[in-house]
Amino acid sequence: MSLVICHWSFGINDYYCVQHFIFTTLQQLTITHIDIYRFSIPMVPFTIATGTMDHAQNVFIRVHTNTGFYGVGECSAFPMIVGETQDTCLVMAREFARLWKDKDALDIPGRLQQLHDFAAGNSTIKSAFDMALYDIAAKNAGLPLYQFLGGSRKKVETDITIGIAEPGVMAQKAKEFKQKGATILKVKLGKDAKSDVERVKQIRQSVGNEMKIRIDANQGWSFDDAVLALQAMGEFDIEFCEQPIRTWYDDRLPELKKLSPVKIMADESIYNHHDARKQINSNSCDYINIKLAKSGGIFEAKKIHDLAAEKNVPCMMGGMLESRIALSAKLHFVYSSPNIKFYDMDTCMLGHLIDPCKGGVIYDGYFLNIDDTPGIGADADETFLEDCEHFSI
Repeated sequence: MSLVICHWSFGINDYYCVQHFIFTTLQQLTITHIDIYRFSIPMVPFTIATGTMDHAQNVFIRVHTNTGFYGVGECSAFPMIVGETQDTCLVMAREFARLWKDKDALDIPGRLQQLHDFAAGNSTIKSAFDMALYDIAAKNAGLPLYQFLGGSRKKVETDITIGIAEPGVMAQKAKEFKQKGATILKVKLGKDAKSDVERVKQIRQSVGNEMKIRIDANQGWSFDDAVLALQAMGEFDIEFCEQPIRTWYDDRLPELKKLSPVKIMADESIYNHHDARKQINSNSCDYINIKLAKSGGIFEAKKIHDLAAEKNVPCMMGGMLESRIALSAKLHFVYSSPNIKFYDMDTCMLGHLIDPCKGGVIYDGYFLNIDDTPGIGADADETFLEDCEHFSI
């Protein structure tokens, strides 16, 4: 049975009622077992305001069904942001797998509600389970995921991220990216406001005025430092600043937004659509960064996207340190989400030393493409999996 869910003419509540009806009335696919893998990807050390990582702490799962095909999911634990580690994800994955055994894989709302009823939070590992369900549903419909979600292809150009280093080092890196064809830079900041201004100044001088520069403080500044930095950077033509201050001070974001010549994008301040509603209604941000690891997957990410679209708040597709497996799911999501206007989808370009993926999204320079294989269209390389710690529930 082929099915395209085209929902953009519905309101948010109408869409999710229809989606629940469709998922629960299709032929039942029973979950037989779930394979869980410690999916560690070595990488060049990468530094942001909250810490440094030298490998991607990922988890990969396969949700098997009685039809003989399975769905894949991947998540990337970023403990200094989301509070989950690879180990906590692996523990919760085994708990979640037990909940789903012998259940209907096509009832996506029902399966996800089981996870929420069992444990609050844990959005990172929940996103892998969510992803696997959408892969199954699209495969069952014989459609690439973006078509299953009612989307269509569009041009997607990612930015490229520069980790925190000395100003001259970052400026040289920016120049190298420009020479390689990049047109959009994402600059990690948040260590020290005055030094951060110097970092951006030297980067802008290095690349000239043609390149777009967006910055990400990862909650690293105090309110006063954020005011200092953003006002000083107004002359450098910055596209926007992600999450300038700690989420503890979300109540001060409206004030900061008024004082800043640089537009504000909420990232860690928004995990779900309730967070989005509060930030939008308080006029705290110009844009929203959607990440599957924060939202718990595509189902909740759609709610954030649709709410933001109704309020005319553009969104960005972001991520942690996922491989091309989760990146493929994100590209399908982007194709089906017209209010996503910015693309921060360079995770696989940030020093991954191994590519554990087969099929899936490909980079053409800084542009992303994927074929029309049913489902997500990506899977893990079997040779890589042989060396991964494995659980089967």
